Amino acid sequence: MIRWIIILLIVAAAASLLGMPALAGAAALAARILIGIVLILFLLILLGVFAVT
Repeated sequence: MIRWIIILLIVAAAASLLGMPALAGAAALAARILIGIVLILFLLILLGVFAVT
C-alpha cells in the first residue's frame, strides 16, 4: 500500500507541474485516503485489536 501512496504522490506532483489541477487533486485525494487507511490499520495492529498472522 505504501508503494501506491508514493506512486500517487508522484503522479500528483507531476500533474501539478504540468498544469493539470484536476488530475493532481484526484491523485492527492486518493493518496490521502490510502494514508488514512494505513494509519488506521497501523493503530489497530499496535493496539492488538487486529491480529496479523
